Amino acid sequence: MGLESEQQQQQQQQQQSSSCSSSSWNLRKQALIQDLSRKLNNGEGDLEAKIQAAKDIRKLAKSSVKTRSNFAVAGVVQPLVSMLSSTNLDAREASLLALLNLAVRNERNKVKIVASGAVPPLVELLTFQNGSLRELATAAILTLSASASNKPVIAASGAAPHLVQILSSGTVQGKVDAVTALYNLSTCTGNLTPLVAVGAVPPLLNLLKECKKYSKFAEKTTALLEILSNFVEGQAAISDSDGGILTIVETVEDGSLVSTEHAVGILLSLCQSCRSKYRELILKEGAIPGLLRLTAEGTPTAQERARTLLDLLRDSPSEKKLPSAVLESIVYDIATRVDGADKAAETAKRLLRDMVHRSMELSMSRIQVRAASCTPSEAPSA
Repeated sequence: MGLESEQQQQQQQQQQSSSCSSSSWNLRKQALIQDLSRKLNNGEGDLEAKIQAAKDIRKLAKSSVKTRSNFAVAGVVQPLVSMLSSTNLDAREASLLALLNLAVRNERNKVKIVASGAVPPLVELLTFQNGSLRELATAAILTLSASASNKPVIAASGAAPHLVQILSSGTVQGKVDAVTALYNLSTCTGNLTPLVAVGAVPPLLNLLKECKKYSKFAEKTTALLEILSNFVEGQAAISDSDGGILTIVETVEDGSLVSTEHAVGILLSLCQSCRSKYRELILKEGAIPGLLRLTAEGTPTAQERARTLLDLLRDSPSEKKLPSAVLESIVYDIATRVDGADKAAETAKRLLRDMVHRSMELSMSRIQVRAASCTPSEAPSA
């Protein structure tokens, strides 16, 4: 018992020592935060001292959400935002990196940074030839645009055209950040038309061609393209881009559940907008097999979109239909993927019955529509 009591006392002493050490560090950290804030807010202070203060803030802000909040309370955001407009590029970079770390996983700081006027100088940095500053600004726009209350301000700032340019000329990371930032801003409907006007569609299609179709990046890219496909200009840009429709068809075949849902939405939007123009273009790229698979394997939304699009693609007396053997082979392949080889035959029969039943329903519906539109004199005689 004596030994156990001694061990317990040692543990208590260690805990007390650790607690005291932690409390002492917190006090020193708080004093350091206040000191850095004073250096930044010293209007006549040495610029080099402010740059170093920004660098120190960047390092300390990595440690915890609480530290980031404490910095904001200490009043460092406004002077850091002011440094974004400095003629000294080192000052701009140091303040930008500090603000980025202050904004990470801190909603209040994101809102405070935008409210302090950070967006205009960040948009200016997006135009810089200095690739490092431009892409840091892209990362900042991405981070700040994740806040719902910031989106309207950033969307109205003119950032989108510059982000679109980065889709064509930035580094791989810059392109990823630009796509994600544009995706964040896509909920602001007023931001969509400028996106089309400055040519977002071709670079987005090129990025989709190059990336893995099942990646998160592809999901954001197809989501943006689906939004743009609701505009006449966007539809034309997709069909006019070299291999544009083919890229979307390939995404239907190889994408993730999210990507395929957006991709089939794009094709459906095209076909519904002008069936006579886009139907043959979609068929030419071999869309049928992927769409058939999607009716069995996609999300509920993707399945419904695929069925609707198949109806639009098939509904023509002059259409060259798939040979029955090819159709059966495709359906059997789908059935094997869905239920395995043991049950494939039974599942394939069910899928084919459903397709025939749906085709009969559509045919009857069209007959009823034509009959209802006939006048008595036009109605066929018995």
